[in-house]
Amino acid sequence: MRKTLTMPAILALCLGLSAGAALAEEGCFAPMGEWQPREAVVKLAKAKGWTVRRIKIDDGCYEIDGKDQAGQRIEVIVHPATLEVLELEHEAPEGDADED
Repeated sequence: MRKTLTMPAILALCLGLSAGAALAEEGCFAPMGEWQPREAVVKLAKAKGWTVRRIKIDDGCYEIDGKDQAGQRIEVIVHPATLEVLELEHEAPEGDADED
């Protein structure tokens, strides 16, 4: 009987830890020694045809605020160690909000 009560407890603990690990992956977690320099982020942006207005760090990721080739404002999340583009969001131009 004791074993059957222990196994569900262990299972619940394991499931809880895996859910916590999934939540932790929302940011970029890389040791600072593995980070690429900001100049590499600028080089990445130029290679993709983006104009950089600002680069900041948010949740452990590089965040590029700038414009794409068409001149539309973008916000790009980049992994600091791999320079992988994790998210690219086009921002609506100011004054283009739908008004009902």
